[in-house]
Amino acid sequence: FLPLSLKRLLTWIFLLSASSEEDASEKTVEVSSKHLTHGVAPVLLASFLSGLAGALSQKNLQGSNSRNSYFFTMELCMATTIMLVITSLTSSDSSSSPTNFEHWTPTTIIPILTNAAGGILVGLVTKHAGSVKKGFALIFGLLISGILQATLKSDDGLQKEHIIGGILASISLYLHGTNPYVAPLTTADAKKKKE
Repeated sequence: FLPLSLKRLLTWIFLLSASSEEDASEKTVEVSSKHLTHGVAPVLLASFLSGLAGALSQKNLQGSNSRNSYFFTMELCMATTIMLVITSLTSSDSSSSPTNFEHWTPTTIIPILTNAAGGILVGLVTKHAGSVKKGFALIFGLLISGILQATLKSDDGLQKEHIIGGILASISLYLHGTNPYVAPLTTADAKKKKE
């Protein structure tokens, strides 16, 4: 079931991207190798890594050896800070040095604080609801944002890509809700069931 779903999803992605290119370039569809190497492959890799990170985070935050979600978020923040400092020190661009705060204003701190609060909330949601439900909440939030953007910006409106994306998200939410995960029976449970 899963491989078939992934094949359908990839087919839809290809058709939607080809149709948008077709609309933009007057009915000529030209798919180059860059379409795959600079578009589809990086998105698939990022999706895989995001799912892996969500599963590993959920494993660390739930279960018998669960960790404190606030402490886990602080550890992730420190790792990110270390990576940013290393990147800025090894960068050839001198304007990205970590001591360059000359363009900061008092309002610069607002996105930093909202990002920190969002990280804490993501940790709490992952701990209490799991990464799959967190992903569906993200999809639902994007759906609401798309609808609000389409209604508030009257010149753009809903396009066919938005509608198809909403339908696919709704189908995935429905399939997940109607087909819950059933844990496999252990050998002890199977013996008890036979008796």
